Amino acid sequence: MIAIGLEGSANKLGVGVILHPPKGGSAQILANIRHTFVSPPGEGFLPKDTAKHHRTWVVRLVKQALIEAGITVDDVDCICYTKGPGMGAPLQSVAVSARMLSLLWDKELVGVNHCVGHIEMGREITGAQNPVVLYVSGGNTQVIAYASRRYRIFGEALDIAVGNCLDRFARTLNISNDPAPGFNIEQMAKGGKHLLDLPYTVKGMDCSFSGILASIDVLAAKLEKNPTGWKDEITGEVITREDLCFSLQETVFAMLVEITERAMAHVGSNQVLIVGGVGCNERLQQMMRMMAEDRGGSVFATDERFCIDNGIMIAHAGLLAYRTGSTTALTDSTCTQRFRTDEVLMKWRD
Repeated sequence: MIAIGLEGSANKLGVGVILHPPKGGSAQILANIRHTFVSPPGEGFLPKDTAKHHRTWVVRLVKQALIEAGITVDDVDCICYTKGPGMGAPLQSVAVSARMLSLLWDKELVGVNHCVGHIEMGREITGAQNPVVLYVSGGNTQVIAYASRRYRIFGEALDIAVGNCLDRFARTLNISNDPAPGFNIEQMAKGGKHLLDLPYTVKGMDCSFSGILASIDVLAAKLEKNPTGWKDEITGEVITREDLCFSLQETVFAMLVEITERAMAHVGSNQVLIVGGVGCNERLQQMMRMMAEDRGGSVFATDERFCIDNGIMIAHAGLLAYRTGSTTALTDSTCTQRFRTDEVLMKWRD
């Protein structure tokens, strides 16, 4: 079976084509194409501008994906699209595009939960069996484990997602959004040497990131008034922009490692799977690996092809659902900004 997947819940438009062999075995990625809407430094991406970008690029990306996959429309079994969660206007653009293809090609539609797409693609690529999942992105921060055909959320962000925290601080520093603000924060953090004291807010299994963002924004404003750097009141060391990025990363990642370890202890798992755009961060992977190895466990993660929003994850999760008889009627092919991970029944898992 072959599915084409459309992803556009935020500023990345992805189109993927995947094949599931008829007799089982590993999925085959036939095409995985992505185009990103990049806003100017110091600015975020507005829903209306992002939606316009998706409408402009979707047709050419679909054509390119079919060519790269070496297939025709007749080979496609279903059209999968991101139903939610995400930004309203971009989601609508993708949903309309999926409906257009469904009507034009006379193919079934399958609406996919964005979070489930990340998890299922991560499991497929890494081979992780039944891990605790840390899902970290610009819009979501969740610690998840599987039970009774649903992904159960053990902990999550109480306010803004960790990726949103990093992205907004990149805007504070007027850092480029190309290729991604979080990536540029990561590169700057590698040059940091001084760990500053920032709020650390873990409440049971949940995290809060708005306070730490407000605190480091104050430090950034202080640094802007002293471009050559200001001295830490305790150590007397000169503080730089790189130190701010380093301190922010170390603190928020330590919070994520703590709640993930607590979930591992609760469910008795020795595997961690990191998914979502922030999951590309090598420092986060390193910190998580140190924790897991201390527990005799292991960490699974993917590179930017699959961590960052992409169409292939939607195609894969959609085809898993399609093979169990789940489809989305044209009248139900809507989208929603609020679609929790634990709302989806995993008919394809025991």
